[in-house]
Amino acid sequence: MNNENFELENMRQQMSTLKKKLDQQEIVNDRLLRRSMKNTASKINRRYTIAMIAGLFMIPYSYWVFIKLSGFSVAFWLFTCIFMLVCVGATYYNSRNISDSNLMTNNLLDVRRRMARAKKFDANWLFFGVPGILLFMGWFMYETYQVQGGGIDNPFFWGGCIGGIIGAIIGFMVHFKTQRQYQDIIDQIEDLTAEE
Repeated sequence: MNNENFELENMRQQMSTLKKKLDQQEIVNDRLLRRSMKNTASKINRRYTIAMIAGLFMIPYSYWVFIKLSGFSVAFWLFTCIFMLVCVGATYYNSRNISDSNLMTNNLLDVRRRMARAKKFDANWLFFGVPGILLFMGWFMYETYQVQGGGIDNPFFWGGCIGGIIGAIIGFMVHFKTQRQYQDIIDQIEDLTAEE
């Protein structure tokens, strides 16, 4: 009888030790996932910061290029400035969803909701951004034709076309990468909350 009690007590202690180890493992997994999500959110936020700085830099730069060097109309430059300010404002608005330094220590359901909102805003931005860029490019071509002279032999025309194509490719690559990163964070949160 004593031997059975001893074995039973020994099994209880082993089960208790195993349970503590599993609890510690869950805490470590939770911390690792939160750190991974925070790193991903930081990358997105860094990308947004660079985009905002570039957008603000474009205002004086576009004056120099479009007005001083090329002789384009002031209306085109003003349109460019307004478009850049709207882009910077929208990027700042969306970055507020992920720029909280305590974001990944908050309730995961709240974090998931904020990530989903930021992802949706980023996706919906294309409905404004793409027509805006097309309008900009069309007006750019018109200004090039009016000031620099028409024809496909104009290097300014080709520079604008090649720059626009390269910019569109890079823009879509960055957009889809950001969308994937948002989805990764959302998926990680869903995996973590499903275990609980």
